[in-house]
Amino acid sequence: MPQVSLSEWIGGIQHGHLASFPTDTVPALAARPEAGDRIFSFKRRPPEKPLILMAANWSDLLPYVVGSSAEQASWQQLTQAHWPGQLTLVLPASDRLPLAINPNQTGTVGIRIPNHPVALALLKATGALATTSVNRSGQPALIAQADIEAQFPELLTLAPAAQAKLGQSAESGGASGTSFEISSGISSGVPSTVVKWHRETGWQVLRQGAVTIEPD
Repeated sequence: MPQVSLSEWIGGIQHGHLASFPTDTVPALAARPEAGDRIFSFKRRPPEKPLILMAANWSDLLPYVVGSSAEQASWQQLTQAHWPGQLTLVLPASDRLPLAINPNQTGTVGIRIPNHPVALALLKATGALATTSVNRSGQPALIAQADIEAQFPELLTLAPAAQAKLGQSAESGGASGTSFEISSGISSGVPSTVVKWHRETGWQVLRQGAVTIEPD
């Protein structure tokens, strides 16, 4: 599929199509949360590897997680230090989480707010999206948009002019509506750090990435 305009990209996502967008780690393969099963089929991804939810703000992610006031305070202490950024939290999932995100129903969900102006602007427009890296399962994540478009022409990708406009708007605060400092739009190529919350013991580091987290 050729590169599309912003309205076509958003409309495609809303109608269940798969799309890609840049983030601060590696480019994302994305779908509406309810259409996450399409990502599993597309990637030939085993069901024991759940997707994560990305959003532009905490309020869009909060309905998908559940915890006490004290737990939420602990979570937000970590997010205030590292979000937006390259940190994924694996938290207890609420009953609102679609089965398509985590087919094995482990009771958890990974969530993240990326620090990338285009990603934040798109997620502000769409709400939370189911995401993973752009590749077939077991293969290296694709980094360059040209490689993504060459190998997976069926994915929706945003035209460079539209990306530039979104990035400028987000950096000025107009599109993202955020109060934090947004990055310049450079992808690190390194997957995010992943930490899992345990009610009894606190944080467990599942994958150490660019953000260094000490286990509890």
